[in-house]
Amino acid sequence: MKILNKTKKLIAGVSTASVAAILSGCNNYQTQDIPPKPTNKECRDWEWDADDGVYECDDTNSHYFGHYYHGGRFFTSKSSLLKSSSYKSYKSSSSFKGGSTGFGSGKGFGG
Repeated sequence: MKILNKTKKLIAGVSTASVAAILSGCNNYQTQDIPPKPTNKECRDWEWDADDGVYECDDTNSHYFGHYYHGGRFFTSKSSLLKSSSYKSYKSSSSFKGGSTGFGSGKGFGG
């Protein structure tokens, strides 16, 4: 019985440490120097898109809903953002703040 109790305690300790490590990686983009939110008053809820390294309007009452913001410009779709020469340059630069992995990245478990 003593061995079983020690095994349970060991597993519980490992599980707790694993969960803590996973959770600390969920918001790793917050530790980066992300740019300030856009000051456009038409959208009241700009969310950081950790994969693409840009802001996206999440205000369902705004005509900017679903728009992306990068380099002082608004993009009506992800497609138009990805086609932008300024975004392509940013994405390939060392100042790119996107490409996170983990649960919040939309890439599934483990990135």
